[in-house]
Amino acid sequence: MLKIIIGLIGIAAGFMLVWKSEWIYQNFGGIAWAEKHFGTEGGSRIFYKLIGIFVILVSILIMTGLIGGIIKAIFSRLFMVQ
Repeated sequence: MLKIIIGLIGIAAGFMLVWKSEWIYQNFGGIAWAEKHFGTEGGSRIFYKLIGIFVILVSILIMTGLIGGIIKAIFSRLFMVQ
């Protein structure tokens, strides 16, 4: 039950990041790295939207219980004990 609540909160937060990226840009300013790598005047807005989409995807993984398997698959080789 807690995973579902955390997932729904994360999905809502990610949706707000995507939906209100212009408001976030106006209130918090641009990100120099994003402006350099994603384009001139739209780089920060795109970066805020990408962060929002990432938050939504991670929240869905948490809700479905798949996050543990993905983390294990990514980092298992780093912590292999022989």
